Amino acid sequence: MSDTDGKKPLGLGGAPRSGQVKQSFSHGRTKSVVVETKRKRVVVPTKPGAAGATGTGTGSPNLGDPAKRPAGISDAEMERRLTALRAAKARETADNERRAEEERQREEDRQRRREEIETKEREERERLEALRQKAEEEERAARAESEARVSAAAQRKADVLGTRSRSTDKPAEVSPGPATPAPADAPTNRNQDATGPRGVAAKAPLAPAPQRKTDREREERERSKAKGEDARRGGKLTLSAALNGEGGRTRSLAAMKRKQEKARQKAMGFGTKPEKQVRDVQLPETIVISELANRMAERAADVVKSLMKMGMMVTMNQAIDADTAELVIEEFGHKAVRVSDSDVEQVIDSVKDRDEDLQSRPPIVTIMGHVDHGKTSLLDAIRKANVVSGEAGGITQHIGAYQVKTPSGALVSFLDTPGHAAFTSMRARGASVTDIVILVVAADDAVMPQTIEAIHHAKAAKVPLIVAINKMDKHGADATKVRTDLLQHEIVVEAMSGDVQDVELSAKTGMGIDTLLEAIALQAEILELKANPKRAASGAVIEAKLDVGRGPVATVLVQNGTLRKGDIFVVGEQWGKVRALINDQGETVLEAGPSVPVEVLGLSGTPSAGDTLNVVETEAQAREIADYREKAAKDKRAAAGAATTLEQLMAKAKADQSVAELPVLVKADVQGSAEAIVQALEKIGNDEVRVRILHYGVGAITDTDVGLAEASGAPIIGFNVRANASARQSANQKGVEIRYYSIIYDLVDDIKAAASGLLKAEVRETFIGYAQIKEVFKVTGIGQVAGCLVTEGVARRSAGVRLLRDSVVIHEGTLKTLKRFKDEVKEVISGQECGMAFERYEDIRPGDVIEIFEREEVQRSLA
Repeated sequence: MSDTDGKKPLGLGGAPRSGQVKQSFSHGRTKSVVVETKRKRVVVPTKPGAAGATGTGTGSPNLGDPAKRPAGISDAEMERRLTALRAAKARETADNERRAEEERQREEDRQRRREEIETKEREERERLEALRQKAEEEERAARAESEARVSAAAQRKADVLGTRSRSTDKPAEVSPGPATPAPADAPTNRNQDATGPRGVAAKAPLAPAPQRKTDREREERERSKAKGEDARRGGKLTLSAALNGEGGRTRSLAAMKRKQEKARQKAMGFGTKPEKQVRDVQLPETIVISELANRMAERAADVVKSLMKMGMMVTMNQAIDADTAELVIEEFGHKAVRVSDSDVEQVIDSVKDRDEDLQSRPPIVTIMGHVDHGKTSLLDAIRKANVVSGEAGGITQHIGAYQVKTPSGALVSFLDTPGHAAFTSMRARGASVTDIVILVVAADDAVMPQTIEAIHHAKAAKVPLIVAINKMDKHGADATKVRTDLLQHEIVVEAMSGDVQDVELSAKTGMGIDTLLEAIALQAEILELKANPKRAASGAVIEAKLDVGRGPVATVLVQNGTLRKGDIFVVGEQWGKVRALINDQGETVLEAGPSVPVEVLGLSGTPSAGDTLNVVETEAQAREIADYREKAAKDKRAAAGAATTLEQLMAKAKADQSVAELPVLVKADVQGSAEAIVQALEKIGNDEVRVRILHYGVGAITDTDVGLAEASGAPIIGFNVRANASARQSANQKGVEIRYYSIIYDLVDDIKAAASGLLKAEVRETFIGYAQIKEVFKVTGIGQVAGCLVTEGVARRSAGVRLLRDSVVIHEGTLKTLKRFKDEVKEVISGQECGMAFERYEDIRPGDVIEIFEREEVQRSLA
């Protein structure tokens, strides 16, 4: 094996050429260097014929030759490389063909568009040429007519002159007979009349002169036109051309192109200006200029310009009154339609439903009654659930909405209302949206205050009642007493020959539950409850709260239509888009029909419980209605505060000086609970003290609440809510008290106790003795000292005294000194003598009586 191993030695190949290069350096130094140059390798492309001659692949005839193969390459690898090379060549060929085809198609498209444009231009040129030729023909005809008239006039004049000359030269030859037709023949045969030099001279210059003039004018016009075309093409204005009047301003090539483009667009119908559309513009009492421009579909700058012409310097973001806006609308050619601000609510669908669209719906049943009479337990027995265990203190403090399927297969929607006295508004809300009221009365407790209140709510709402006598399983239950007590409130049950259904049952054992459901079904059948599920939904907000993870959440009872996910709605002063619907089982549903209670997510804010939900078409309508309602509520509050005179304000301020206030800040879990707490706290107080609600809302306690409480020195009351971490830290730093409650009883009792602490203590006087003044002495350093005899009770140094003269109080004060003999003592009992001196009073006389008493402060409390 040789050293080279069949490989060529390294070196410069290709017949290198040597030469010398002279290098130059600084300071005049040079150096000659010998270099070799190598020719650049030129790659000659392989011809297609040569590629076919070799069997190794296109463009590489020597790759298959083992002698020319690179070292270390096997046959399989060489075959793979050749296959890849052929595939690459095939792809390149296919790409080239595809690009050529695309280029050909593009060229055809361009050629087709070019031909269309040229055809249109040719047609336009032909049309213009036809118009031009027609105009020239009309011009030639008019010119020929005018030339004929001129030549005829000249011929007549020449004939007259010729006749006169002939009559002057030959007077004897003219006879009266044959001489008369001569003038008549002259104009008809102008070429035959060649006698006389004057006649010839008269006809020669007059007849052809106008014809030569018009030809010359035409030639000059064509020449000037050609010259102007050449001058326009030339582009330079010389001095001689300017002096000769040539080279005036001509149209440029760009102007000619623009003209042609306009003509082409006009021919294609693009240049026609659209006809102005007259619009009916809704015009409220005040409107922003930009909104007015949008409603007219005009530019805001044009509207501002119009107002400036009227003398109003305004911007597009300013509001103008309806009268000014109407002038602007009329100036722009539109029609103004006056509307009131309240008209925005007209978009809410209030169309009367057709009878064929109405379908049966489940009844809405509200359970009402006194606290702890078993309302929630009864609903648990019907639902086979356990809600009571989840309520704090075992009492209901929220209004709940559920849908239950009875054993017969019918659906019934239930509303469970609180029975506590503080939840009056909740009970009223439940009665207003319900179809049937179940009045739960405990058989061992009979009719109670909230039972009476529930009866009043049901009568006010004109809703039928079903009396459920609960707790029949308890010892001492007396259903007859319940029925008798109900007679006092005009409730006559069927057992006493009335028309109100009554059912004896026990929520604990389940007795009578089926009978109650049958009574509900019977009452619902009598009412014939129907609704239209195909219309836009409307419903009532039963409860609302602010959830940390889900935002504002409203429990809505759909009363009409079908509420679907994605619907845009307005509820009270809030609006939103239904993001999710959750039923009473906690399941997400896509739609809710009539009488179905659901939780709605996607509100812009927390609505008030009792508000009506209405579905509208667009977000703009919902936002506009919500803004109008918010503005109306704000104006109403401002008007209520402003409707007082200055004298009334002064009197109120003077009266408030003697009234102590307990400021509190209330945060609750739901809107209904917050309202109930506020109503309960506002009832606390009397003429001397009252509770002032600084702010109430739903949701967790935040830093904003802590800041407001610190500024007002008020505690924060949290009902079933807690403060977040930053709020707790801020409250600790600022010394703000936060109290948490879960039962409304405890909350009301604590606030009542705190308000009682602001009451002034009651001062009670207790008489402890009397003393008779026997003698008055003057003692140096003390003053007048009365020598007294304690006649009754005891005289104490710390007690208060009154000086009575003839049974009239002439002084009330305290003792300066009380002495027995010469010693200072604390008290002197009855029957003993002592010396007394009054503090800052010396008008004492023998015979006066001293009344001795003690004051005791007794803390008062609110009832």
